[in-house]
Amino acid sequence: MDLTQRTVFIAGGTSGIGRELARRLAAAGSTVAVGGRHASPGRGDDGIEEFLLDVTDDASVARARDAVLDRVPDLDTVVTMAGVMLLEDLRDPAHFDVARTTVDTNLLGTIRVVDAFTPHLLARGAGTVVTVTSGIAFLPFPPMPTYAASKAAVHAYSEALRAQLDGTGVGVVELVPPAVATAGQEKVNPHALPLADYVDEALRLLSQEPTPREILVERVRMHRWAERDGTYDELVAQRAAALSMLPGRHG
Repeated sequence: MDLTQRTVFIAGGTSGIGRELARRLAAAGSTVAVGGRHASPGRGDDGIEEFLLDVTDDASVARARDAVLDRVPDLDTVVTMAGVMLLEDLRDPAHFDVARTTVDTNLLGTIRVVDAFTPHLLARGAGTVVTVTSGIAFLPFPPMPTYAASKAAVHAYSEALRAQLDGTGVGVVELVPPAVATAGQEKVNPHALPLADYVDEALRLLSQEPTPREILVERVRMHRWAERDGTYDELVAQRAAALSMLPGRHG
């Protein structure tokens, strides 16, 4: 994928990985717009235009879609970056509110954004949808069960979307980040990959021809291929030690 001449909208691109990706793409020569709940509508000093977007709200997604296409009618790439990572104690029925929020944002939010922009991309006869999952989609992190489930669902949805769009000129690429040091992640996980290092490697992979179906940086491969490599059970058991993070849990 040529990253120097794309016209990109990143849902969830106002912070974290999404924002850094937006900056790098803009610096490479692409036209980039981002959307988020805390966006400051208008064009920033970095040339990136922001749009208000709540992926859990159908009307908000539709408004953002219309505003984006009005400003950048040549849009050819949509990235579904918006998501939440929340702890859950499954022994406490109150966790269900967290589960609902997680599914509505990570899975249904992805579907809403994809549905909103797919007709435009199909009419162009060319373009790319970039979905965002996680290494946790393939190797669950027990303190975040619904996060893992939602990202596994986005992976399956991405596979089906790719099959359904085959032959239309619209491709589907899945970005699979490992733990990346954003929004305090470096405090929770000292082994999180520095943000700049992650984006460097991810963009190198995205720029390959042909573009890989899954963007797997080296750090995430142990997650993606754990079942194939026979390390799945051992690694999940190791990660279960993190249940001590939950309130009221001790070891």
